[in-house]
Amino acid sequence: MENSNELEKTSKNDNKFLKGTLILTISSIVVKVIGSLNWIILSRVIGGEGIGLYQMGFPIYLMAITVSSAGIPVAISIITAEKIAMKDFAGAKRIFNVSLRFLFCTGLVFSSGLYVGAEWLIDNGFIRDPRAYYSIVALAPAVFFVTFLASFRGYLQGWQIMTPTAVSEIVEQLLRVVTMIFFAKLFLPKGLAAAAGGASMGAGVGAFGALLVLMWFYHRLKQKLKTNLAEQNPLAVHEDAWTIVKRLLKLALPVSMSSLMLPIVANFDLLIVPQRLEAAGFSIRQSTEFFGYLTGMAVPLVNLATIFTAALAISLVPAISEAKALGLLENIKNKVRLALRVTLIITFPCFVGLFFLAEKVAAFIYNAPGAAGAIQMMSAGILLLGIHQVSTGVLQGIGKTTIPVMNMIIAAFFKIGLNWTLTAIPNLGIKGSALATVTDFALAALLNLFFVYKYTGYCLNFKVIIKPLLAAVIMGLMLHFTLAFAEGLGAWSILLSMAVAVPTYALTLISIGGITEEDLNNLPFIGSKILMIAKKVGCFK
Repeated sequence: MENSNELEKTSKNDNKFLKGTLILTISSIVVKVIGSLNWIILSRVIGGEGIGLYQMGFPIYLMAITVSSAGIPVAISIITAEKIAMKDFAGAKRIFNVSLRFLFCTGLVFSSGLYVGAEWLIDNGFIRDPRAYYSIVALAPAVFFVTFLASFRGYLQGWQIMTPTAVSEIVEQLLRVVTMIFFAKLFLPKGLAAAAGGASMGAGVGAFGALLVLMWFYHRLKQKLKTNLAEQNPLAVHEDAWTIVKRLLKLALPVSMSSLMLPIVANFDLLIVPQRLEAAGFSIRQSTEFFGYLTGMAVPLVNLATIFTAALAISLVPAISEAKALGLLENIKNKVRLALRVTLIITFPCFVGLFFLAEKVAAFIYNAPGAAGAIQMMSAGILLLGIHQVSTGVLQGIGKTTIPVMNMIIAAFFKIGLNWTLTAIPNLGIKGSALATVTDFALAALLNLFFVYKYTGYCLNFKVIIKPLLAAVIMGLMLHFTLAFAEGLGAWSILLSMAVAVPTYALTLISIGGITEEDLNNLPFIGSKILMIAKKVGCFK
Protein backbone atom coordinates (compact mmCIF):
# COMPACT_ATOMS: atom_id res chain seq x y z
CA MET A 1 0.00 0.00 0.00
CA GLU A 2 2.82 2.34 0.93
CA ASN A 3 4.66 1.60 -2.33
CA SER A 4 1.43 2.32 -4.25
CA ASN A 5 1.15 5.72 -2.56
CA GLU A 6 4.77 6.51 -3.41
CA LEU A 7 4.15 5.52 -7.03
CA GLU A 8 1.12 7.80 -7.23
CA LYS A 9 3.10 10.64 -5.68
CA THR A 10 6.10 10.33 -7.98
CA SER A 11 3.97 9.87 -11.10
CA LYS A 12 2.68 13.39 -10.52
CA ASN A 13 6.25 14.62 -10.95
CA ASP A 14 6.12 13.82 -14.68
CA ASN A 15 4.34 17.14 -15.01
CA LYS A 16 6.79 18.70 -12.56
CA PHE A 17 9.92 17.95 -14.59
CA LEU A 18 8.19 19.13 -17.78
CA LYS A 19 7.40 22.37 -16.00
CA GLY A 20 11.06 22.71 -15.04
CA THR A 21 12.03 22.00 -18.64
CA LEU A 22 9.83 24.79 -20.01
CA ILE A 23 11.16 27.25 -17.42
CA LEU A 24 14.78 26.45 -18.33
CA THR A 25 13.98 26.57 -22.06
CA ILE A 26 12.47 30.05 -21.80
CA SER A 27 15.41 31.30 -19.75
CA SER A 28 17.90 29.84 -22.26
CA ILE A 29 16.17 31.61 -25.14
CA VAL A 30 16.16 34.91 -23.24
CA VAL A 31 19.85 34.49 -22.37
CA LYS A 32 20.77 33.80 -26.01
CA VAL A 33 18.80 36.81 -27.26
CA ILE A 34 20.49 39.10 -24.72
CA GLY A 35 23.87 37.59 -25.64
CA SER A 36 23.30 38.20 -29.35
CA LEU A 37 22.43 41.85 -28.73
CA ASN A 38 25.50 42.16 -26.54
CA TRP A 39 27.88 41.12 -29.31
CA ILE A 40 26.30 43.58 -31.72
CA ILE A 41 26.72 46.49 -29.29
CA LEU A 42 30.15 45.46 -27.95
CA SER A 43 31.57 45.05 -31.46
CA ARG A 44 30.55 48.64 -32.17
CA VAL A 45 32.34 49.82 -29.00
CA ILE A 46 35.69 47.97 -29.21
CA GLY A 47 35.63 46.60 -32.78
CA GLY A 48 36.88 43.27 -34.09
CA GLU A 49 40.36 43.67 -32.60
CA GLY A 50 38.95 44.37 -29.14
CA ILE A 51 36.62 41.39 -29.42
CA GLY A 52 39.65 39.30 -30.36
CA LEU A 53 41.53 40.40 -27.24
CA TYR A 54 38.49 39.61 -25.10
CA GLN A 55 38.11 36.16 -26.72
CA MET A 56 41.76 35.27 -26.09
CA GLY A 57 41.16 35.10 -22.36
CA PHE A 58 37.81 33.36 -22.59
CA PRO A 59 38.94 29.78 -23.48
CA ILE A 60 41.24 29.80 -20.42
CA TYR A 61 38.34 31.00 -18.27
CA LEU A 62 36.02 28.31 -19.64
CA MET A 63 38.63 25.64 -18.97
CA ALA A 64 39.09 26.90 -15.39
CA ILE A 65 35.37 26.82 -14.53
CA THR A 66 34.95 23.46 -16.27
CA VAL A 67 37.68 21.88 -14.14
CA SER A 68 36.65 23.67 -10.94
CA SER A 69 32.88 23.16 -11.02
CA ALA A 70 31.43 21.46 -14.13
CA GLY A 71 29.62 18.31 -13.09
CA ILE A 72 29.23 19.38 -9.46
CA PRO A 73 25.67 20.76 -9.88
CA VAL A 74 24.61 17.46 -11.50
CA ALA A 75 26.23 15.46 -8.70
CA ILE A 76 24.63 17.60 -5.99
CA SER A 77 21.20 17.40 -7.64
CA ILE A 78 21.43 13.58 -7.89
CA ILE A 79 22.37 13.07 -4.24
CA THR A 80 19.97 15.76 -2.97
CA ALA A 81 17.05 14.22 -4.91
CA GLU A 82 17.88 10.81 -3.42
CA LYS A 83 17.98 12.22 0.12
CA ILE A 84 14.68 14.06 -0.30
CA ALA A 85 13.01 10.95 -1.75
CA MET A 86 14.04 9.01 1.38
CA LYS A 87 12.87 11.89 3.62
CA ASP A 88 16.44 12.50 4.78
CA PHE A 89 16.09 16.28 4.75
CA ALA A 90 18.93 16.78 7.22
CA GLY A 91 21.15 14.69 4.93
CA ALA A 92 20.19 16.84 1.93
CA LYS A 93 21.13 19.97 3.88
CA ARG A 94 24.44 18.39 4.86
CA ILE A 95 25.19 17.59 1.21
CA PHE A 96 24.71 21.28 0.43
CA ASN A 97 26.85 22.50 3.32
CA VAL A 98 29.74 20.16 2.49
CA SER A 99 29.59 20.98 -1.24
CA LEU A 100 29.46 24.69 -0.46
CA ARG A 101 32.69 24.54 1.56
CA PHE A 102 34.32 22.31 -1.04
CA LEU A 103 33.46 24.62 -3.95
CA PHE A 104 34.48 27.69 -1.97
CA CYS A 105 37.97 26.20 -1.70
CA THR A 106 38.23 24.99 -5.31
CA GLY A 107 36.84 28.28 -6.62
CA LEU A 108 39.41 30.22 -4.61
CA VAL A 109 42.26 28.02 -5.84
CA PHE A 110 41.37 28.23 -9.54
CA SER A 111 40.51 31.93 -9.37
CA SER A 112 43.85 32.72 -7.72
CA GLY A 113 45.62 30.44 -10.17
CA LEU A 114 44.17 32.29 -13.15
CA TYR A 115 45.09 35.68 -11.65
CA VAL A 116 48.65 34.68 -10.78
CA GLY A 117 49.17 32.61 -13.92
CA ALA A 118 48.02 35.21 -16.45
CA GLU A 119 51.52 36.57 -16.99
CA TRP A 120 52.96 33.04 -17.23
CA LEU A 121 50.47 32.12 -19.95
CA ILE A 122 51.62 35.10 -22.01
CA ASP A 123 55.35 34.66 -21.33
CA ASN A 124 55.21 31.01 -22.43
CA GLY A 125 53.30 31.73 -25.64
CA PHE A 126 49.97 30.14 -24.73
CA ILE A 127 48.40 33.57 -25.31
CA ARG A 128 50.06 35.16 -28.33
CA ASP A 129 49.07 38.77 -27.74
CA PRO A 130 50.41 40.31 -24.48
CA ARG A 131 47.57 42.87 -24.58
CA ALA A 132 45.19 40.07 -23.53
CA TYR A 133 46.69 40.15 -20.00
CA TYR A 134 43.97 42.47 -18.68
CA SER A 135 41.22 40.28 -20.13
CA ILE A 136 42.57 37.20 -18.35
CA VAL A 137 43.08 38.94 -14.99
CA ALA A 138 39.61 40.52 -15.12
CA LEU A 139 38.04 37.06 -15.58
CA ALA A 140 39.68 35.61 -12.44
CA PRO A 141 36.96 36.75 -9.93
CA ALA A 142 34.28 35.20 -12.16
CA VAL A 143 35.89 31.76 -11.74
CA PHE A 144 35.37 31.98 -7.97
CA PHE A 145 31.75 33.15 -8.14
CA VAL A 146 30.73 30.68 -10.89
CA THR A 147 32.29 27.80 -8.96
CA PHE A 148 30.74 28.86 -5.65
CA LEU A 149 27.22 29.32 -7.03
CA ALA A 150 27.30 25.82 -8.58
CA SER A 151 26.47 24.36 -5.15
CA PHE A 152 23.32 26.51 -4.87
CA ARG A 153 22.16 25.57 -8.39
CA GLY A 154 22.74 21.87 -7.82
CA TYR A 155 20.98 21.86 -4.45
CA LEU A 156 17.91 23.73 -5.70
CA GLN A 157 17.74 21.52 -8.80
CA GLY A 158 17.84 18.51 -6.49
CA TRP A 159 14.57 19.77 -5.02
CA GLN A 160 13.33 19.92 -8.65
CA ILE A 161 12.97 23.69 -8.38
CA MET A 162 14.22 25.06 -11.72
CA THR A 163 13.04 28.66 -11.39
CA PRO A 164 16.13 29.76 -9.39
CA THR A 165 18.46 28.44 -12.10
CA ALA A 166 16.41 30.16 -14.82
CA VAL A 167 16.17 33.52 -13.02
CA SER A 168 19.84 33.48 -12.00
CA GLU A 169 20.94 32.79 -15.60
CA ILE A 170 18.90 35.72 -16.93
CA VAL A 171 20.15 38.07 -14.17
CA GLU A 172 23.72 36.90 -14.77
CA GLN A 173 23.48 37.60 -18.49
CA LEU A 174 21.81 40.99 -18.05
CA LEU A 175 24.37 42.20 -15.50
CA ARG A 176 27.19 40.78 -17.57
CA VAL A 177 26.09 42.58 -20.72
CA VAL A 178 25.44 45.94 -19.03
CA THR A 179 28.76 45.78 -17.17
CA MET A 180 30.72 44.68 -20.23
CA ILE A 181 29.50 47.60 -22.30
CA PHE A 182 29.84 50.12 -19.43
CA PHE A 183 33.43 49.24 -18.52
CA ALA A 184 34.48 48.78 -22.15
CA LYS A 185 33.38 52.35 -22.85
CA LEU A 186 34.87 53.61 -19.57
CA PHE A 187 38.34 52.19 -20.22
CA LEU A 188 38.43 52.72 -24.00
CA PRO A 189 40.34 56.04 -23.66
CA LYS A 190 43.12 54.07 -21.90
CA GLY A 191 43.52 51.80 -24.90
CA LEU A 192 41.99 48.75 -26.55
CA ALA A 193 43.64 46.31 -24.11
CA ALA A 194 42.11 48.11 -21.12
CA ALA A 195 38.71 48.23 -22.84
CA ALA A 196 38.82 44.47 -23.50
CA GLY A 197 39.78 43.96 -19.85
CA GLY A 198 36.84 46.12 -18.83
CA ALA A 199 34.52 43.99 -20.95
CA SER A 200 35.87 40.86 -19.22
CA MET A 201 34.87 42.29 -15.84
CA GLY A 202 31.24 41.68 -16.82
CA ALA A 203 31.60 37.94 -16.22
CA GLY A 204 32.45 38.45 -12.54
CA VAL A 205 29.70 41.00 -11.92
CA GLY A 206 27.13 38.79 -13.65
CA ALA A 207 28.17 35.72 -11.64
CA PHE A 208 28.02 37.69 -8.39
CA GLY A 209 24.49 38.85 -9.25
CA ALA A 210 23.45 35.27 -10.03
CA LEU A 211 24.88 34.16 -6.68
CA LEU A 212 22.78 36.74 -4.82
CA VAL A 213 19.65 35.54 -6.65
CA LEU A 214 20.35 31.91 -5.76
CA MET A 215 21.05 32.81 -2.13
CA TRP A 216 17.65 34.51 -1.96
CA PHE A 217 15.88 31.43 -3.33
CA TYR A 218 17.86 29.24 -0.93
CA HIS A 219 16.73 31.39 2.01
CA ARG A 220 13.11 30.87 0.92
CA LEU A 221 13.68 27.12 0.70
CA LYS A 222 15.11 27.07 4.24
CA GLN A 223 11.69 28.09 5.58
CA LYS A 224 10.16 25.05 3.87
CA LEU A 225 12.96 22.85 5.20
CA LYS A 226 12.04 23.72 8.80
CA THR A 227 8.63 22.11 8.23
CA ASN A 228 10.13 19.09 6.44
CA LEU A 229 12.60 18.39 9.25
CA ALA A 230 9.63 17.40 11.41
CA GLU A 231 9.14 14.49 8.96
CA GLN A 232 12.83 13.52 9.03
CA ASN A 233 13.48 9.81 8.54
CA PRO A 234 14.96 8.60 11.88
CA LEU A 235 16.69 5.68 10.14
CA ALA A 236 18.67 7.91 7.77
CA VAL A 237 22.44 7.31 7.88
CA HIS A 238 24.65 10.25 8.86
CA GLU A 239 27.55 10.58 6.39
CA ASP A 240 30.86 12.25 7.19
CA ALA A 241 32.18 15.08 5.01
CA TRP A 242 34.88 12.97 3.32
CA THR A 243 32.35 10.31 2.25
CA ILE A 244 30.14 13.03 0.73
CA VAL A 245 33.07 14.64 -1.11
CA LYS A 246 34.17 11.26 -2.53
CA ARG A 247 30.66 10.54 -3.84
CA LEU A 248 30.36 14.04 -5.28
CA LEU A 249 33.65 13.64 -7.13
CA LYS A 250 32.75 10.13 -8.31
CA LEU A 251 29.57 11.48 -9.92
CA ALA A 252 30.94 14.87 -11.00
CA LEU A 253 34.27 13.96 -12.63
CA PRO A 254 32.72 12.02 -15.56
CA VAL A 255 30.30 14.92 -16.16
CA SER A 256 33.26 17.32 -16.12
CA MET A 257 35.00 15.06 -18.64
CA SER A 258 31.90 15.30 -20.86
CA SER A 259 32.16 19.09 -20.73
CA LEU A 260 35.87 18.94 -21.57
CA MET A 261 35.16 16.63 -24.52
CA LEU A 262 33.40 19.46 -26.39
CA PRO A 263 36.45 21.79 -26.65
CA ILE A 264 38.75 18.78 -27.20
CA VAL A 265 36.68 17.54 -30.17
CA ALA A 266 36.43 21.14 -31.47
CA ASN A 267 40.25 21.38 -31.41
CA PHE A 268 40.52 18.11 -33.36
CA ASP A 269 38.13 19.60 -35.92
CA LEU A 270 40.36 22.67 -36.12
CA LEU A 271 43.43 20.50 -36.75
CA ILE A 272 41.86 18.04 -39.20
CA VAL A 273 39.07 19.70 -41.21
CA PRO A 274 40.95 22.61 -42.90
CA GLN A 275 43.89 20.32 -43.63
CA ARG A 276 41.70 17.63 -45.24
CA LEU A 277 39.78 20.25 -47.22
CA GLU A 278 43.12 21.32 -48.70
CA ALA A 279 43.83 17.64 -49.47
CA ALA A 280 40.51 17.60 -51.37
CA GLY A 281 41.86 20.36 -53.62
CA PHE A 282 40.47 23.49 -51.99
CA SER A 283 42.63 26.54 -51.35
CA ILE A 284 43.56 27.71 -47.84
CA ARG A 285 41.08 30.57 -48.16
CA GLN A 286 38.29 28.23 -49.31
CA SER A 287 39.09 25.74 -46.53
CA THR A 288 38.87 28.47 -43.90
CA GLU A 289 35.58 29.69 -45.37
CA PHE A 290 34.07 26.19 -45.45
CA PHE A 291 35.22 25.53 -41.88
CA GLY A 292 33.37 28.71 -40.87
CA TYR A 293 30.22 27.43 -42.60
CA LEU A 294 30.25 24.32 -40.41
CA THR A 295 31.43 25.61 -37.02
CA GLY A 296 30.09 29.17 -37.17
CA MET A 297 26.77 28.61 -38.94
CA ALA A 298 25.55 24.99 -39.06
CA VAL A 299 26.60 23.87 -35.56
CA PRO A 300 25.12 26.95 -33.79
CA LEU A 301 21.77 26.29 -35.53
CA VAL A 302 21.76 22.72 -34.21
CA ASN A 303 22.63 23.95 -30.70
CA LEU A 304 19.86 26.55 -30.89
CA ALA A 305 17.29 23.94 -31.95
CA THR A 306 18.23 21.67 -29.02
CA ILE A 307 17.73 24.24 -26.25
CA PHE A 308 14.58 22.39 -25.14
CA THR A 309 16.22 18.96 -24.97
CA ALA A 310 19.22 20.38 -23.09
CA ALA A 311 16.80 21.82 -20.51
CA LEU A 312 14.86 18.55 -20.44
CA ALA A 313 18.05 16.65 -19.60
CA ILE A 314 18.76 18.95 -16.63
CA SER A 315 15.22 18.58 -15.26
CA LEU A 316 15.25 14.83 -15.81
CA VAL A 317 18.29 14.13 -13.61
CA PRO A 318 16.73 14.79 -10.16
CA ALA A 319 13.36 13.33 -11.24
CA ILE A 320 15.01 10.03 -12.22
CA SER A 321 17.21 10.08 -9.09
CA GLU A 322 14.15 10.44 -6.87
CA ALA A 323 12.35 7.50 -8.49
CA LYS A 324 15.50 5.36 -8.31
CA ALA A 325 15.95 6.10 -4.59
CA LEU A 326 12.38 4.91 -3.98
CA GLY A 327 12.99 1.77 -6.04
CA LEU A 328 10.21 2.64 -8.50
CA LEU A 329 11.52 1.08 -11.71
CA GLU A 330 8.18 1.40 -13.52
CA ASN A 331 8.09 5.10 -12.68
CA ILE A 332 11.59 5.53 -14.10
CA LYS A 333 10.47 3.80 -17.31
CA ASN A 334 7.44 6.13 -17.53
CA LYS A 335 9.66 9.18 -17.15
CA VAL A 336 12.12 7.91 -19.77
CA ARG A 337 9.24 7.06 -22.14
CA LEU A 338 7.72 10.53 -21.72
CA ALA A 339 11.05 12.34 -22.06
CA LEU A 340 12.09 10.52 -25.25
CA ARG A 341 8.61 10.86 -26.75
CA VAL A 342 8.62 14.61 -26.12
CA THR A 343 12.16 14.78 -27.56
CA LEU A 344 11.03 13.15 -30.80
CA ILE A 345 7.94 15.37 -31.04
CA ILE A 346 10.12 18.49 -30.70
CA THR A 347 13.21 17.52 -32.72
CA PHE A 348 11.66 15.80 -35.78
CA PRO A 349 10.00 18.99 -37.13
CA CYS A 350 13.13 21.06 -36.34
CA PHE A 351 15.24 18.55 -38.29
CA VAL A 352 12.91 18.45 -41.31
CA GLY A 353 12.30 22.21 -41.23
CA LEU A 354 16.00 23.08 -41.24
CA PHE A 355 16.65 20.51 -43.99
CA PHE A 356 14.17 22.22 -46.34
CA LEU A 357 15.02 25.77 -45.26
CA ALA A 358 18.82 25.32 -45.38
CA GLU A 359 19.29 27.29 -48.60
CA LYS A 360 17.06 30.17 -47.45
CA VAL A 361 18.71 30.33 -44.02
CA ALA A 362 22.20 30.32 -45.57
CA ALA A 363 21.32 33.03 -48.09
CA PHE A 364 19.08 35.41 -46.15
CA ILE A 365 20.17 35.02 -42.52
CA TYR A 366 23.92 34.35 -42.91
CA ASN A 367 24.37 35.93 -46.35
CA ALA A 368 26.45 32.84 -47.17
CA PRO A 369 24.70 30.66 -49.81
CA GLY A 370 27.66 28.29 -49.78
CA ALA A 371 26.79 27.19 -46.24
CA ALA A 372 23.55 25.50 -47.38
CA GLY A 373 25.14 22.08 -47.90
CA ALA A 374 26.71 21.97 -44.43
CA ILE A 375 23.49 23.24 -42.79
CA GLN A 376 21.36 20.70 -44.65
CA MET A 377 23.68 17.83 -43.72
CA MET A 378 23.80 18.96 -40.07
CA SER A 379 20.01 19.22 -39.77
CA ALA A 380 19.73 15.53 -38.77
CA GLY A 381 22.02 16.40 -35.86
CA ILE A 382 19.09 18.15 -34.17
CA LEU A 383 17.22 14.86 -33.75
CA LEU A 384 20.30 12.82 -32.82
CA LEU A 385 21.81 15.38 -30.43
CA GLY A 386 18.43 15.78 -28.72
CA ILE A 387 18.21 12.02 -28.10
CA HIS A 388 21.81 12.02 -26.87
CA GLN A 389 21.19 14.87 -24.42
CA VAL A 390 18.06 13.31 -22.92
CA SER A 391 19.52 9.79 -22.70
CA THR A 392 22.56 11.30 -21.00
CA GLY A 393 20.23 12.92 -18.44
CA VAL A 394 18.59 9.54 -17.80
CA LEU A 395 21.93 7.78 -17.25
CA GLN A 396 23.15 10.57 -14.98
CA GLY A 397 19.89 10.38 -13.02
CA ILE A 398 20.40 6.69 -12.24
CA GLY A 399 23.96 7.43 -11.15
CA LYS A 400 25.73 6.03 -14.26
CA THR A 401 27.61 9.27 -15.02
CA THR A 402 30.67 7.50 -16.44
CA ILE A 403 28.78 5.77 -19.26
CA PRO A 404 27.83 8.87 -21.33
CA VAL A 405 31.39 10.21 -21.33
CA MET A 406 32.79 6.83 -22.42
CA ASN A 407 30.22 6.74 -25.23
CA MET A 408 31.25 10.27 -26.25
CA ILE A 409 34.91 9.20 -26.38
CA ILE A 410 34.08 6.15 -28.55
CA ALA A 411 31.95 8.30 -30.87
CA ALA A 412 34.70 10.96 -31.03
CA PHE A 413 37.23 8.40 -32.32
CA PHE A 414 34.83 7.43 -35.09
CA LYS A 415 34.29 11.10 -35.89
CA ILE A 416 38.03 11.74 -36.18
CA GLY A 417 38.39 8.83 -38.61
CA LEU A 418 35.40 9.91 -40.69
CA ASN A 419 36.57 13.55 -40.69
CA TRP A 420 39.94 12.45 -42.03
CA THR A 421 38.36 10.29 -44.74
CA LEU A 422 35.15 12.03 -45.83
CA THR A 423 36.35 15.66 -45.75
CA ALA A 424 39.12 14.84 -48.23
CA ILE A 425 36.61 13.57 -50.84
CA PRO A 426 36.22 16.47 -53.33
CA ASN A 427 32.51 15.85 -53.96
CA LEU A 428 31.80 16.02 -50.21
CA GLY A 429 34.27 18.48 -48.74
CA ILE A 430 32.74 20.28 -45.75
CA LYS A 431 29.57 18.18 -46.13
CA GLY A 432 31.78 15.19 -45.32
CA SER A 433 32.82 16.83 -42.07
CA ALA A 434 29.19 17.62 -41.28
CA LEU A 435 28.31 13.97 -41.95
CA ALA A 436 31.10 12.91 -39.56
CA THR A 437 29.63 15.17 -36.86
CA VAL A 438 26.12 13.77 -37.38
CA THR A 439 27.53 10.23 -37.19
CA ASP A 440 29.24 11.20 -33.92
CA PHE A 441 25.87 12.30 -32.47
CA ALA A 442 24.17 9.16 -33.80
CA LEU A 443 26.69 6.71 -32.35
CA ALA A 444 26.77 8.44 -28.94
CA ALA A 445 22.95 8.46 -28.86
CA LEU A 446 22.63 4.79 -29.85
CA LEU A 447 25.19 3.70 -27.25
CA ASN A 448 23.35 5.72 -24.62
CA LEU A 449 20.02 4.14 -25.58
CA PHE A 450 21.53 0.68 -25.25
CA PHE A 451 22.56 1.42 -21.66
CA VAL A 452 19.22 3.12 -20.92
CA TYR A 453 17.56 -0.16 -21.93
CA LYS A 454 20.05 -2.18 -19.89
CA TYR A 455 19.49 -0.23 -16.66
CA THR A 456 15.85 0.90 -16.95
CA GLY A 457 14.29 -1.71 -19.22
CA TYR A 458 12.90 0.93 -21.60
CA CYS A 459 13.55 0.51 -25.33
CA LEU A 460 12.75 3.24 -27.85
CA ASN A 461 10.48 1.41 -30.30
CA PHE A 462 9.05 2.00 -33.75
CA LYS A 463 5.58 2.92 -32.44
CA VAL A 464 7.00 5.92 -30.56
CA ILE A 465 8.97 7.09 -33.61
CA ILE A 466 6.48 6.62 -36.46
CA LYS A 467 3.84 9.26 -35.59
CA PRO A 468 6.14 12.31 -35.19
CA LEU A 469 8.13 11.06 -38.19
CA LEU A 470 5.00 10.85 -40.37
CA ALA A 471 3.80 14.29 -39.24
CA ALA A 472 7.27 15.75 -39.94
CA VAL A 473 7.32 14.22 -43.46
CA ILE A 474 3.90 15.75 -44.26
CA MET A 475 5.14 19.06 -42.86
CA GLY A 476 8.22 18.76 -45.08
CA LEU A 477 6.08 18.28 -48.19
CA MET A 478 4.07 21.38 -47.30
CA LEU A 479 7.32 23.28 -46.80
CA HIS A 480 8.56 22.18 -50.21
CA PHE A 481 5.42 23.42 -51.99
CA THR A 482 5.29 26.64 -49.94
CA LEU A 483 8.91 27.47 -50.78
CA ALA A 484 8.22 26.87 -54.48
CA PHE A 485 5.16 29.15 -54.28
CA ALA A 486 7.04 31.89 -52.37
CA GLU A 487 10.18 31.78 -54.54
CA GLY A 488 10.23 35.51 -55.25
CA LEU A 489 9.52 36.72 -51.70
CA GLY A 490 13.13 36.65 -50.49
CA ALA A 491 13.57 36.43 -46.70
CA TRP A 492 9.78 36.60 -46.23
CA SER A 493 9.54 33.11 -47.68
CA ILE A 494 11.12 31.77 -44.46
CA LEU A 495 8.42 33.33 -42.28
CA LEU A 496 5.65 32.22 -44.63
CA SER A 497 7.03 28.68 -44.67
CA MET A 498 7.17 28.54 -40.88
CA ALA A 499 3.63 29.92 -40.66
CA VAL A 500 2.49 26.98 -42.81
CA ALA A 501 4.78 24.32 -41.33
CA VAL A 502 4.03 24.72 -37.61
CA PRO A 503 0.22 24.32 -37.78
CA THR A 504 0.59 21.57 -40.41
CA TYR A 505 2.81 19.55 -38.11
CA ALA A 506 0.68 20.17 -35.01
CA LEU A 507 -2.64 19.35 -36.68
CA THR A 508 -1.25 16.25 -38.41
CA LEU A 509 0.26 14.96 -35.18
CA ILE A 510 -3.00 15.49 -33.30
CA SER A 511 -5.11 13.90 -36.06
CA ILE A 512 -3.03 10.68 -36.11
CA GLY A 513 -2.97 10.40 -32.32
CA GLY A 514 0.62 11.54 -31.83
CA ILE A 515 -0.58 14.04 -29.22
CA THR A 516 -3.58 13.20 -27.06
CA GLU A 517 -5.93 15.36 -25.01
CA GLU A 518 -4.25 13.98 -21.88
CA ASP A 519 -0.82 15.06 -23.19
CA LEU A 520 -1.99 18.64 -23.57
CA ASN A 521 -3.67 18.62 -20.16
CA ASN A 522 -0.38 17.51 -18.61
CA LEU A 523 1.65 20.17 -20.42
CA PRO A 524 2.44 22.97 -17.93
CA PHE A 525 1.53 26.62 -18.54
CA ILE A 526 0.47 26.43 -22.20
CA GLY A 527 -1.15 22.98 -22.47
CA SER A 528 -4.68 24.02 -21.52
CA LYS A 529 -4.60 26.98 -23.92
CA ILE A 530 -3.40 24.80 -26.82
CA LEU A 531 -6.10 22.25 -26.01
CA MET A 532 -8.77 24.95 -26.06
CA ILE A 533 -7.63 26.15 -29.50
CA ALA A 534 -7.39 22.55 -30.78
CA LYS A 535 -10.97 21.86 -29.70
CA LYS A 536 -12.20 25.00 -31.42
CA VAL A 537 -10.74 23.85 -34.75
CA GLY A 538 -12.25 20.39 -34.24
CA CYS A 539 -9.12 18.38 -33.37
CA PHE A 540 -10.68 16.92 -30.22
CA LYS A 541 -14.37 16.13 -29.76
